[in-house]
Amino acid sequence: MRHFLSPTDFSLEEWDKLLDLAEAIKNNPEKYAHVCDGKKIATLFYEASTRTRLSFEAAMLSLGGSVLGFHSAESSSVSKGESVSDTIRVISCFADICAMRHPKEGAPMVAASKSKIPVINAGDGGHQHPSQTLTDLFTIRSLKGRLDHLTIGLCGDLKFGRTVHSLINALTRYEGIRFVLISPEALRVPSYIRREVLEQKNIPFKEVENLDEVMPELDILYMTRIQKERFFNEEEYIRLKDSYILDAAKMKLAKEDMLVLHPLPRVNEIAVEVDDDPRAAYFKQVQYGMYARMALIMTLLGLEDAVC
Repeated sequence: MRHFLSPTDFSLEEWDKLLDLAEAIKNNPEKYAHVCDGKKIATLFYEASTRTRLSFEAAMLSLGGSVLGFHSAESSSVSKGESVSDTIRVISCFADICAMRHPKEGAPMVAASKSKIPVINAGDGGHQHPSQTLTDLFTIRSLKGRLDHLTIGLCGDLKFGRTVHSLINALTRYEGIRFVLISPEALRVPSYIRREVLEQKNIPFKEVENLDEVMPELDILYMTRIQKERFFNEEEYIRLKDSYILDAAKMKLAKEDMLVLHPLPRVNEIAVEVDDDPRAAYFKQVQYGMYARMALIMTLLGLEDAVC
């Protein structure tokens, strides 16, 4: 039994196999429509979610399985004081696999230590979001044709942005990756990621505050929202929330084949006018996320070779 708590839980070879399987599913989803007949996924979401929760549920339903779970802490026994450890012990009696989102960093790891079924980290606080990373890599590879020799711009909340942290960890495994980290000083990438991931692996990167000046360099621009729920001080959130707004004027500065990604939801950091730009890939990213999670579920359940 394996869990998926961090991008580093799978080797580079295993990542590539996951992406190959996601591509096969995307090209012929009907072929995989009954792979998980009789299987159940539990979606345990202690924190609000639209795309991730529905993506996991749609993925399992598309594989022929079924879904159970809860969509908020208030609708679960945690409101009565039940621990994560006890919850997963109970869920292990009902489901075959579990996707968990929790506001506390490390909660899915605690669950995995007590679980009898595979646990997927669907986001733990501001720490990691590895299934979103799988989605991001699949989107980039599908649309750019490669995951190496790319300049990746990460823009917005790089301090609390768990999608950013996971993506950096994953992309540093590929050759020729360079990062441009675009954020206000107060929302820079945490020092442990800079030190233990980027610097230790000799990954070229630079930190800037001005988006316009680096737009021409980028192959990928990964936008993130300033996350109100991660701030303890509302005045600080208000001061920073409009730091970056990607609009049509900024898009004119970019390469013709640059891709714009966003884990969503957006607030105002991408103007609606950008949606019609062929380089805007964030809604395709949502669709690709379902295929990526279908591949992940199959792999963790040992069903990756069930369809020949």
